[in-house]
Amino acid sequence: MKVKQCESLQEIRDEIDKVDEQIIDLIAHRKNYVAQAARFKHSVAEIKADDRIEDVLNHVRHKALSLGLSPNLVIELFSRMIHDMVETEISEFRNAKNF
Repeated sequence: MKVKQCESLQEIRDEIDKVDEQIIDLIAHRKNYVAQAARFKHSVAEIKADDRIEDVLNHVRHKALSLGLSPNLVIELFSRMIHDMVETEISEFRNAKNF
């Protein structure tokens, strides 16, 4: 990913704001897929899928390391995001079963 050479602090802040917007868009995109996944699960235990969570966290840890990022930061962010999205998926699952 190419980083623009900025000429001022304001330009840097503007670019960071753009990146933040992209991050939010990608989180929303991910959440939409998580919500869809509820259709293919048969139980809340299957939604909580500890093995899958471990795989995701290992994957993002290695990706962070390859990009020179703090793996602790990335794991913390993803753990929080996954926890929230698991709760969303459980709600979707329960709502679908009530119809």
